[in-house]
Amino acid sequence: MGQGRVNSDHTLEAQGITGLGDVHYNLMEPDLIAKSLCRGEGELGKGGAMLVSTGKYTGRSPKDKHIVRTASVNDTIWWENNAPMAPEGFDALHADMLEHMKGREYFVQDLYAGADPAYRLDVRLVTELAWHSLFIRHMLRRPDRDELDSFVPKFTVINCPTFQADPERHGCKSETVIAMNFDKKLILIGGTEYAGENKKSVFSLLNYMLPEKGVMPMHCSANHAPNNPVDTAVFFGLSGTGKTTLSADPNRVLIGDDEHGWSDNGSFNFEGGCYAKTINLSRDAEPEIYDTTSKFGTVIENMVYDPETKELDFDDDSLTANMRCAYPMHYISNASETALGGHPKNVIMLTCDAFGVLPPIARLTPAQAMYHFLSGFTAKVAGTERGVTEPQPTFSTCFGAPFMPRRPEVYGELLRDKIAKHGTTCWLVNTGWTGGAFGTGSRMPIKATRALLTAALDGSLDDAEFRKDPNFGFEVPVSVKATAVPDILLNPRRTWDDKAAYDAQAAKLVSMFSDNFEQYVDHIDADVRAVAIG
Repeated sequence: MGQGRVNSDHTLEAQGITGLGDVHYNLMEPDLIAKSLCRGEGELGKGGAMLVSTGKYTGRSPKDKHIVRTASVNDTIWWENNAPMAPEGFDALHADMLEHMKGREYFVQDLYAGADPAYRLDVRLVTELAWHSLFIRHMLRRPDRDELDSFVPKFTVINCPTFQADPERHGCKSETVIAMNFDKKLILIGGTEYAGENKKSVFSLLNYMLPEKGVMPMHCSANHAPNNPVDTAVFFGLSGTGKTTLSADPNRVLIGDDEHGWSDNGSFNFEGGCYAKTINLSRDAEPEIYDTTSKFGTVIENMVYDPETKELDFDDDSLTANMRCAYPMHYISNASETALGGHPKNVIMLTCDAFGVLPPIARLTPAQAMYHFLSGFTAKVAGTERGVTEPQPTFSTCFGAPFMPRRPEVYGELLRDKIAKHGTTCWLVNTGWTGGAFGTGSRMPIKATRALLTAALDGSLDDAEFRKDPNFGFEVPVSVKATAVPDILLNPRRTWDDKAAYDAQAAKLVSMFSDNFEQYVDHIDADVRAVAIG
């Protein structure tokens, strides 16, 4: 078994983590896969992919996330959205976790977040599972091997799934815990094998640190025109809205699919890989993402597969609908080598409107953009969760509330200022339903969405005639000659057989937006407030 490189002055022992069993520093993919297989953590799939199950938890545990309430952060954390933990509780958690770790085998990866060297954050991941080490090696950015000799972690994440927290002793909510301590530069994760907690804990960390440097952290995908990073587009969106799919345009260069920053230098990917949903994935619709599922080292998480052939079943969601694959960015042929882009020329806010009210595309003013950014709307559809019998609105501010340590207005104002400074055009794109709500209407044709996005990004949509939407006040194209998109699709009311039913549904959705936005009214400027009250 190989042993990777490490700064000898910054081993775990130097950090006060002692008494462990074997510790493996910065193993590369072949050794991590070999270790995972020897330890019985999963199976080898086609092409050398790593097939794993995360057990009880097949998704994040947002209610188990905590930030330690210390004096240095007390006045800047959005406590209504982030559960506090007392410093004494964290200290007890830390001590108990270190005691639990003694004698056990651990894997260390020294990585960094942020492709822009000016804002790079060096992070150490200490994981109990070898495949978690493989996963995070894909997801964050990998230093050159000789850089590891001088690598000094600025933050450390310890992930110990077999450790069970004690709510009474540690001040948490369950045996599962994700606790972030900014003073000690330490994140502790216990009681869950779901690998996404690793990457999202680092994202939450950056979401707190970067605004102080004038950088807008964004839960978005991004791409740019070939040989022209100045023509950059970012795609905000919650899960299921098409963030990964729509940014993976073969005619544009992929910067990244999930987490980015917007600084005075331009835009940059935080990560070095992709974490794509695989439910109903097909080679016809998304050939490059599909092909990663049989490439060496790709982590296949919670997918059903044939025990003999290891053939994956992309339609079987019996384990979870949140089945995923994690792979390095270079597995996508049109991925950017630098992961850097210019100042976004276009900002696209994606929503999956299961109510069938919103148009397929609309142009937003800066104030409207802040309104929809703070709203972060999408919708759950009937059948996705027990008890959901009709579309239900989901409002996740900044298109990523679980990862936002600061108040939403901090991010909203950063976005608005950057939009104004760089003349960015903002669009709202509905990838949800048309011709009726979920159950009556049909899903927005992906070809129409792609065609409208192309027209927006290449500037041809600017020549279209626009109308003012009577419900939300944004501008909607009447006709787009540069595409084959039918005019009727651009006006959702026309696609409904029952126009009165559409009007009632639209009024209901507007009311939902208004009710949700009440929480921000006292914290926003007059122009955004005017959008909120119509």
